[in-house]
Amino acid sequence: MKSHKDLKVWKDAMAHVTSIYNNTKCFPEDEKFGLTSQIRRCAVSIPSNIAEGSARNTDKDFMRFLYISLGSAAELHTQLIIANNLKFLKDEEFKVLLKDTDAISKMLSGLIKSIKRKNSD
Repeated sequence: MKSHKDLKVWKDAMAHVTSIYNNTKCFPEDEKFGLTSQIRRCAVSIPSNIAEGSARNTDKDFMRFLYISLGSAAELHTQLIIANNLKFLKDEEFKVLLKDTDAISKMLSGLIKSIKRKNSD
């Protein structure tokens, strides 16, 4: 199995974490322990679970952690919409963050399908 550092989805998710942190710096101070924290934790969870899963000994374990990452991406998607509805993000920032979150979700789904296919042969 490849190291997580070799996976494009992990690299993209890591870059996405940086974008999320940079774009949530301007959120209201009273959201520091609310939406700001929740969005950041979701974003960090995505590459963290990819890394943890890839360190496991089986594809079954790896897929379990990929599903957790996929769930975190769905949660992040929802929280970005909430942040946009509250006008915490500029429309252009929101569109880019949402597009990148969705791209990561698609990559995770593709990786899961690939592992399933490999194991069904």
